[in-house]
Amino acid sequence: MDDELRQKIYAFIEKKGLRKTVQREAIIQAAFCTNDHYTAEELILKARAIDSTVSRATVYRTLPLLVESGFLKEIDLGKEHKTYDPNFANQPHHNHLICTDCHRVIEFEDAHIETLEDCITKRLGFSPKAKMVRIEASCNQFQRFGKCERKGTG
Repeated sequence: MDDELRQKIYAFIEKKGLRKTVQREAIIQAAFCTNDHYTAEELILKARAIDSTVSRATVYRTLPLLVESGFLKEIDLGKEHKTYDPNFANQPHHNHLICTDCHRVIEFEDAHIETLEDCITKRLGFSPKAKMVRIEASCNQFQRFGKCERKGTG
């Protein structure tokens, strides 16, 4: 985990009147030591691998803090649970392409999409506060061959 990011997160936490704890440190380390998306339950397992005393309650209290800080994003990947994306700290303008066949999530950035989003919001009289594009698509390889590396055969 990047030291500068850690310092910014703790500055935010201190501003909220909260203190640095061993459990919170394990949660923050687990949350930002990966580029993968994860659920709260997956974060609990990752944090407990760092510190076995991490409680479920502390994870569920810390996640909203990290989201509020702006360094962690809660995203909708079209699943039944909330998913968290730690990559917005380094790539604040990325979007997601979700394969409806194998459920792979691909992150991408595109200046044309940013320009289009800005044009649309300005034309409709809005100033964007947050933007996120989620594209759901079928895997061409799966459609063509009936299988792909991620899903196998249909």
